Amino acid sequence: MAKFKKFQNKTDPHAEREAEKYENPIPSREFILDFLAERGRPATQEDLEAELELNSPDEQEAMRRRLIAMCRDGQLLRNRKGAYGPVSSMEVVAGRVIGHKDGFGFVVPDNGGDDLFLSPRQMRNVFHGDRVLTRVSNIDTRGRREALIVEVLERNTKQLVGRFYHESGAAYVEPSIRRMSQEVLITPDGIKDAKHGQMVVVAITTQPSSNTRPLGEIVEILGDHMAPGMEVNVAIRSHELPYEWPDDVLLEASKYEAHVPEEALQGREDFRQLPFVTIDGEDAKDFDDAVYCEPRDKDGWTLYVAIADVAHYVRPGTALDREAYIRGNSVYFPGRVIPMLPEALSNNLCSLNPKVDRLVMVCEMNIHPTGRITRYSFHEGVIKSHARLTYKQVHAMMEKNDRRMREQFKTVVPHLEELYKLFHVLQKSRKTRGAIDFDLPETKIVFGENRKIEKIVPYERFDSHRVIEECMLCANISAARYLEKNKVPALYRVHEGPTEEKLNDLQRFLSEMGLKMPAHRQPVPDDYAHILRTIKDRPDAHMIQTVLLRSMSQAIYSPDNKGHFGLAFEAYAHFTSPIRRYPDLLVHRGLKQLIKKNKPHIEELALQKAGEHCSMTERRADDATNAATDWLKCEFMMDKVGKEFAGVISGVTGFGIFVELAEIYVEGLVHISTLPDDYYQFDAIKHMMQGERTGRRFRLGDPIKILVARVDLDQREIDFVLAEGARQGGGRAGGRTKHRKDDHDGANGKRKGKKNSQKKKSRKRR
Repeated sequence: MAKFKKFQNKTDPHAEREAEKYENPIPSREFILDFLAERGRPATQEDLEAELELNSPDEQEAMRRRLIAMCRDGQLLRNRKGAYGPVSSMEVVAGRVIGHKDGFGFVVPDNGGDDLFLSPRQMRNVFHGDRVLTRVSNIDTRGRREALIVEVLERNTKQLVGRFYHESGAAYVEPSIRRMSQEVLITPDGIKDAKHGQMVVVAITTQPSSNTRPLGEIVEILGDHMAPGMEVNVAIRSHELPYEWPDDVLLEASKYEAHVPEEALQGREDFRQLPFVTIDGEDAKDFDDAVYCEPRDKDGWTLYVAIADVAHYVRPGTALDREAYIRGNSVYFPGRVIPMLPEALSNNLCSLNPKVDRLVMVCEMNIHPTGRITRYSFHEGVIKSHARLTYKQVHAMMEKNDRRMREQFKTVVPHLEELYKLFHVLQKSRKTRGAIDFDLPETKIVFGENRKIEKIVPYERFDSHRVIEECMLCANISAARYLEKNKVPALYRVHEGPTEEKLNDLQRFLSEMGLKMPAHRQPVPDDYAHILRTIKDRPDAHMIQTVLLRSMSQAIYSPDNKGHFGLAFEAYAHFTSPIRRYPDLLVHRGLKQLIKKNKPHIEELALQKAGEHCSMTERRADDATNAATDWLKCEFMMDKVGKEFAGVISGVTGFGIFVELAEIYVEGLVHISTLPDDYYQFDAIKHMMQGERTGRRFRLGDPIKILVARVDLDQREIDFVLAEGARQGGGRAGGRTKHRKDDHDGANGKRKGKKNSQKKKSRKRR
């Protein structure tokens, strides 16, 4: 047994652990922190060596390295005199830097609490995304805590994307991410073959500091600023999306044949006789789900949902699995997809193409005439899809009674009719349980020649979309219940209710609108659903829906099942899209363990990390697709400067109002400085801007007419002025294309802020 050592008559409780790890053990980190806290004042390395009786050179070197590591990890802080003290005792705050385009920034504390303000001078030391130690230096007139950066803990920007400028003897890159306010100087040797105005990727060779600007060298030339597809290339690199396949991943994928071998069918249930069909968008290339429904002898229906068995091909520990985890999900840009799996799998073996054998996981459910799932089971199976249908085709057959289309698919029409009967029952059940169903439009970008936007149109949504959505919901809740019942570790799709702060703001807003939500208890989904039903025919319904939506939390992946507030489910998991979402793949693996009666082997800590990682990759994908869509919309508006449009106020802030244009679904800012002559006060509760003298109001949801004043493609900014003030000029709007923080699943399982669904697979894919 290791010998315990005393330091200053105190025993290190972790001495045995240290002795097992090191030949010459020294005090543990925990002991050092406690010792310094009791000491009451910082200590130099020499002080610590003397007081802790570390006399040998090996012990002193080990202490030196430990102190450096503890500073690096944010446990200790070294002051200007070289003395060390616990971070918790030195009134410093560790956190992540959030930059702002206008040069200032904030620190989001690691341990929670209000953000700290960083002045432009302080922001010269760091990039957006760095981790820092700060101390509060002042409280400004607005009550904000101002901070000074004590130490940079982590430099998280190794390279960035931007536009290269070479003029008047200076060479620099202006970052495309607007939160990066610092230009990066390019050394003469680092220019390579880049030309003025081109988009480039630059590697940071010298990080910013109070005395030096960041330096870098160009490592990739993306091309001309306005080149077709540049918006996606920039978004991919700016948000560090993995987009190139490592050689070992391609090699692994190439070993699979184009068809399912006979030996792979062994031990599987054969569902090939059932007339499964896939129903997807017209431009879909991967079909990851198929459905079939039949009436039960006594009452109700049996619903089968077959999902591509990706877990059969992507095994834990393989190169394919490693890359799928890194990517987390497929990313759907307008007109382009960055898949989670190589095409050999995503568009072939794992795609439920018609008339070919495919390996699947089947969820079989008995559903009562009331819409209640009375029994469910999961199977490893094989199917042969009988038809590849589109939403429009099913809409024509079932909702328009198109005789030609019904004749073309006459073999599957009876089964589709049963599917629709079940759908209507499930819709009633949805309303009964109080699921929240926002009715906000989604849009689709239509490209013309050279990938230029031809138009932006509303995404057509039929009952055929909702049919598949309800089927997927049934399979997802069955998977969650099955895993939870059998205590198999898994990732749940968790959507918690609104925070107390957001709820209080929402209740005050609703009161102003003549509406109310129960204040004596925590809200339930039906409270939201009731308000949506109440306002259905009101002219301000869109505005109220928007405020309700923004009050809700963001959905995440977590091993802790806390239910899904928006869908009104006690347990919900993602089972239906393992081709494009890694959490679904983990759910499939858990189900396979149950089917084969194997003991679950995934560790809780690994599952927690996977949930955090996949939640991050989902947000990353949203940010990247929004950035690309903003670019495209700005490009679309460049030839419309000076033109008048009708729109609706989509957001109100202290610096102006955001307006979404009718019919073309583009959003821009009317800056407060361009509003008619008056002083305007912002009311955050009423989502309103009101003139002090005239009393004129600009409220969320109000119709409005504007002129396009300015479009800046580099900064992705669109500025408007009121049409009535255009003759006076209006001035520079100086605003930004709005980015909202209203991500959550809600009733539709998708992001409801910026709508950029060129290829996003409709709301069924939740």
